[in-house]
Amino acid sequence: MATIELTKDNFEQTIVDNDMVIVDFWAEWCGPCKTFAPTFEAESKKHDDIVFAKVDTEVEQELAGYFNIRSIPTLMVFREKVGIYSQPGALPPEALTDLIDQAKALDMEAVHKEIAEQQQAESGSDDHAGHSH
Repeated sequence: MATIELTKDNFEQTIVDNDMVIVDFWAEWCGPCKTFAPTFEAESKKHDDIVFAKVDTEVEQELAGYFNIRSIPTLMVFREKVGIYSQPGALPPEALTDLIDQAKALDMEAVHKEIAEQQQAESGSDDHAGHSH
């Protein structure tokens, strides 16, 4: 499958509708981005089960700002609507393959459980407030 362009209009829908999405934040003027593009494209052809998407940070400044993209290229991996990886830098092909294998192997049940526990801790942390010891 070829890579798709993501915009603020279709970004969330793409993340929600697909089990795994790998997003490449890039820009036309960025040398390393251009070097990384063929690697990203080649990898996308190997995986029909993964959506490979690109965000042009010049055009989609809102998205880049939302995700705090400071340097490009930045790769983000989403699985089951959860961002599980985010790192700047162009990866060599074998590192990208390795990252995808690791992302696929990740136990998402454990990840969801961890997120739920974190959210519970954040919202339920006032249980002991007001009790004097």
